[in-house]
Amino acid sequence: MVQAYKIRPEQRDRIPAVTHEDGTGRLQTVERDVNPRYWKLLKRFGELTGVPILINTSFNENEPIVNTPAEALDCFLRTNMDALAIGSFLLLKSNNPQRSEERRALVEA
Repeated sequence: MVQAYKIRPEQRDRIPAVTHEDGTGRLQTVERDVNPRYWKLLKRFGELTGVPILINTSFNENEPIVNTPAEALDCFLRTNMDALAIGSFLLLKSNNPQRSEERRALVEA
């Protein structure tokens, strides 16, 4: 992500989350044989939405970036994230909203 590329003007409205104010974006590629799970995710997302692009950002909430599954779970439970994927596991907050509210109450106390 050391180089920014110009995003075609006609595509900028389709991918606003990755388009900087100057019309550029930072390109990262995923190779099927290097990271097959992530490659499949990108491919399926593209099939569903017509936009085979996902945003890559830091995983944190006003704190150091998470480094472990336990830190990821803690951050997920305390914030407004809807879903958390770790390896082959997918957690949906809608499946257990009470647990998230209990964790958030502990942090805000």
